[in-house]
Amino acid sequence: MKLKVWWLSNLIWLIIFSILSFVIFIRKVDGAGTIQTPATKLAAFIVLVVFFIFIILIQLVLLLFVKHRK
Repeated sequence: MKLKVWWLSNLIWLIIFSILSFVIFIRKVDGAGTIQTPATKLAAFIVLVVFFIFIILIQLVLLLFVKHRK
């Protein structure tokens, strides 16, 4: 059961990442009102990727605990 919850949470994170990536690349103006150039879109995407790498590392540690308890 715990492993199913782990997979479900990863699916939710993947959906969130996909939606945020899509929003970053289609927006023309960000929340501060600055025009988005390809360079600023790439910078925002890199920040998003770094954040999600951190989330992936946490998820992998949780997977080790879930599999260890089995």
